[in-house]
Amino acid sequence: MSSYPEFAIIGMGRSGMSMARYLMRQGIAFDVMDETSCHCEGIAPRQQFTGPLDAALLCRYRQLLVSPGIPWQHPALQAARAAGVKVCGDLELFASQFPCALYTITGTNGKTTATHLLQQLLQHLPGDCVSAGNIGTPMLDVLDAEHLPQRVVLELSSFQLERSAGIHPQWAVLLNVQPDHADMHDSAEAYQAAKLRLFANQQAGDTAMLPMDHQWDDVCQQLYDRGVYVHRFGFAQAGELMAETLSAGVLRHGRKTWRLFWHQLGKKEQINCRHVSLRGLHQQINMAVAAQGAADAGVPADVIRDTLIRFRGLPHRLQYVGETAGKAWYDDSKATNPTAAIAALRSFERVIWICGGLRKGLDLTPMIPTVRQHVSHALIIGEEPDAWVDMLTQAEVAHAIAGNMERAVHMAVNLQSASDVLLSPAAASQDQFANYAERGRAFVNAMASLSTTIPVLSSDEDTPS
Repeated sequence: MSSYPEFAIIGMGRSGMSMARYLMRQGIAFDVMDETSCHCEGIAPRQQFTGPLDAALLCRYRQLLVSPGIPWQHPALQAARAAGVKVCGDLELFASQFPCALYTITGTNGKTTATHLLQQLLQHLPGDCVSAGNIGTPMLDVLDAEHLPQRVVLELSSFQLERSAGIHPQWAVLLNVQPDHADMHDSAEAYQAAKLRLFANQQAGDTAMLPMDHQWDDVCQQLYDRGVYVHRFGFAQAGELMAETLSAGVLRHGRKTWRLFWHQLGKKEQINCRHVSLRGLHQQINMAVAAQGAADAGVPADVIRDTLIRFRGLPHRLQYVGETAGKAWYDDSKATNPTAAIAALRSFERVIWICGGLRKGLDLTPMIPTVRQHVSHALIIGEEPDAWVDMLTQAEVAHAIAGNMERAVHMAVNLQSASDVLLSPAAASQDQFANYAERGRAFVNAMASLSTTIPVLSSDEDTPS
């Protein structure tokens, strides 16, 4: 008898642990591997391996279950695939076992807000609905429930999608694709292809939603040809031809009136954007997408309207966190790339902008027009500020290097500008924080700790220039 079981799990984080629990429930023996450390509390692998992945070792197994944090093109995984070893992730297992209605959401930005809101809306239908995947409950843990939910809304990353060939959602949406996480894929094209795997197995009777951008026209046509019902969503001026082709999104009526809309039973349902709490065109479009998903599932229009009006959004996503020193403060720490920050900045006339962090090689120059138009002053945090200084100089925006969050907040208070204060870093957080949530909490805590009398910065400190 071989000393190796048929299965090995690679990467023992949140997803790896859920895969281990799943195999244990099935009575299947497995080994676990992690390049740093194996945390196996509550599970019972046959063997544990720590250190660099060994291609020869991986080839001893029939199937490798790979966590999303492990690069899909790791040389050891490539060698295992070439040797005929099946390599997949938790989504492959889940899709093969979940028998009920599956709603799926992917995209670079906005996934969590759309997933959370759609799950809230679907709760109004008979039978339970849970959200899982890249948000909340690991998806394989859903299969362990005493009673399977009638519906699951999955938030899916590109890393999860590239590890699965068999997912078949009844309803699927691609919110957007921006140049984030491309460093974890072979190319930007590979990143986009991973996202589009969401639709690969859809067929007649299923529903897909894609942005109105022309780059998705060919994909939509392919889905139409398979009999999939396709919605397009986005933003348009009321009365324009494009406005008539959108199923959901935001319409501008005149100069100052904006309405969120979706279609239900042949009728366009609308809400004045002034009546919803979430700020920002991008967030309101995501709300419209969730509304369309709920309408497709049969949630009554009045229930959708009431839920959207009451929805307050999620932490660290353009969230209003209070007012102090005569300024309103907004936490958008989840904006970990330039595209997300551009969307946030466009939600304000003028703003004091706290930016910076781990850039991951992303180009900041596309931000220049938006920054020039919407930023009154910029305060830079993070360990590598030079790229931000260069971009802000080109945008001709007053700026200063604050370095850390507490200093940035105090500098923002001392600015004479009446603008609100927005943390929307356009960068990852790991140069100074464990994650974007810790960064957002640091912003909120620094703002909350301000006294009524704020000391003026001394002349030898950095000031906006």
